Amino acid sequence: MKIRNAALWCALAGVIAAPTVAAPAVSAGPRSENTSARSGRLPACPPARASTRAPSEPAGPASEGACRAAGHVLESGVRFARRGEQGFTPSGYHHLGANTGGEWSGVSGRMSVVDGSIRPRSYDFVAGRFMAKRAQGRGAIAWLEAGWAETGWAAPGRQQVYTFNTNTKTWQFYEQYPLRPGEKVWIDLHADSGGTWSAWLWWGDRWNLLTAQRLPLGQTATVEQYVEVHVDSGSPGLVDVPPVMVDNVRLRPPGGGEARFWREDVFTLTGTDPAQRRLGGGFCLDWLTRYDTWTAGDCGRPRSAAPAPG
Repeated sequence: MKIRNAALWCALAGVIAAPTVAAPAVSAGPRSENTSARSGRLPACPPARASTRAPSEPAGPASEGACRAAGHVLESGVRFARRGEQGFTPSGYHHLGANTGGEWSGVSGRMSVVDGSIRPRSYDFVAGRFMAKRAQGRGAIAWLEAGWAETGWAAPGRQQVYTFNTNTKTWQFYEQYPLRPGEKVWIDLHADSGGTWSAWLWWGDRWNLLTAQRLPLGQTATVEQYVEVHVDSGSPGLVDVPPVMVDNVRLRPPGGGEARFWREDVFTLTGTDPAQRRLGGGFCLDWLTRYDTWTAGDCGRPRSAAPAPG
């Protein structure tokens, strides 16, 4: 369990919490550049369109055409405090997905992008993301996460590729990769042999390095796959989230080796909000294939057919 506070922790993963009432704080440099990616000797990623085919090989510096994100990166520090009042959709965090009970060296998969009813100038957000994390003791947690998010404070109404890591403690939105509802994005998080964790986006039919961070995780960590919704306690109301489809989720084993589908033989802990179905504005998790194909979003919407792997 963890409290999101951008100055101390903050990110798109955490405990049931709610934001402070102060206006969202956003900072953006004239042309923010990822210092970790800059040191990786990869060429800058050229302008490209979203990929329409699956990745042809695992993410990594040696993959064909590998490059680093070099466009503008919006950095946002948003403070969150403890739970406040409940709104029509219960305020605070709603986690739908799963995390491993053991440690792995990486996770990857595909997530659909949806348009949620996220309210401008609020602390509402919806995100589809993967994460690698490790508890440090005394409530401290180190992690790296990546995926897509729609927030009430950074380009409201738009869905954006993002990362968050506990070295910088800020959300990083990558403007060079424009998203639209209905599209699907491939994300990969993994550690190298030296224990550096990197986040990759499959874009333009090549792997784009978003960030590489030396975190106190080691070469393996607990990994997560979640659709996460946060409802601003200072602005009660209804937040709708069309179901997000997540599929082709694979885990990289410790010590190397080929990635494998995240299936039932993997020790897995799941997160959902079953009580909220009775409260209104609730969200449901629907496992189509445990645990590599699933949907999460508003309860009561039609169930999607399971896509074919690949």
